Amino acid sequence: MKKILLYTLIAFGTINNTYASTHKHKKHHKHNKSHTTSKVASIALTMPSNEIKGLDSSAPSVEMSKIDMQSIANQPRLYSYSALAVDANTGEILVSKNPHTKLPIASISKLMTAMVLLDSEANLDEYITISSDDIDTLKNTSSRLQVGMQLRRRDLLLLALMSSENRAAFSLGRTAYPGGIKVFIKKMNEKALSLGMTHTQFYDPTGLTNSNQSTAEDLAKMVQAAFGYDLIRADTTTKGADVQLGKNYIHHYMNSDALVRGGKLQIALSKTGFINEAGHCLVLYSLVGKQPIIMVFLNSSGKSGRLLDAIAVKNYVQS
Repeated sequence: MKKILLYTLIAFGTINNTYASTHKHKKHHKHNKSHTTSKVASIALTMPSNEIKGLDSSAPSVEMSKIDMQSIANQPRLYSYSALAVDANTGEILVSKNPHTKLPIASISKLMTAMVLLDSEANLDEYITISSDDIDTLKNTSSRLQVGMQLRRRDLLLLALMSSENRAAFSLGRTAYPGGIKVFIKKMNEKALSLGMTHTQFYDPTGLTNSNQSTAEDLAKMVQAAFGYDLIRADTTTKGADVQLGKNYIHHYMNSDALVRGGKLQIALSKTGFINEAGHCLVLYSLVGKQPIIMVFLNSSGKSGRLLDAIAVKNYVQS
């Protein structure tokens, strides 16, 4: 029996081939039998996001302006090794720290995965079966999505963007195009080039490999482009979702960004990322006053460093 995606409307206060060699097949992890009663998962969104008034999703991408050195000299001190804050409307650079340094970007990669999936026009209501191919054998990250479980493609996209679910992301890449994951990765790199992301390479749709690398400047372009997708904005700013993974088992997934959950910023798009090689990363599209700001933070010190940096940039822009 197919389950229906249920929406509980609650107010939201804030707004190729390289990877295949490391994503080898192996027997899937054993799980509690009570979790395997039903293969088809249902999802209830407990706190879906609303649009932020004043942000125009149809705004064209902009070229970043030259840095005002006097202004940059007075910028806040940041925990992130590389950072960039840009006015999304004018391209004015407000904060800049090592913006051209190429670094691993971890799950920030999933924004590109989402765009390439949506560009493919694959049926979002088609049920996808989690496969042993989707198991992470590179970092051995865990997942509650068991092999054989079925979810709609749109539900997998939500979990990939909101909670950075790796099996969800890989299954989307595996099934979006004829030719499978190799074709999808090729499409990711083609999309990056089309956006002017000339210092970016993708080798998998999850970001688990440290070969997925980019610069803060390139990622600002990616965030600008991702903001143009209604579903990406909605999914990345959803606070949580209840997912029925078995007859008697419902798991509550939460947004991986504490700023989205906490409401300290007006956020229209968000994505976190972490692997050891990349450190803690974060990208945001937010409204500061009436000014739409794209923020990028890479390789931040500690789990909370990127969050403190975002608040510091907000306060700096407002001052």
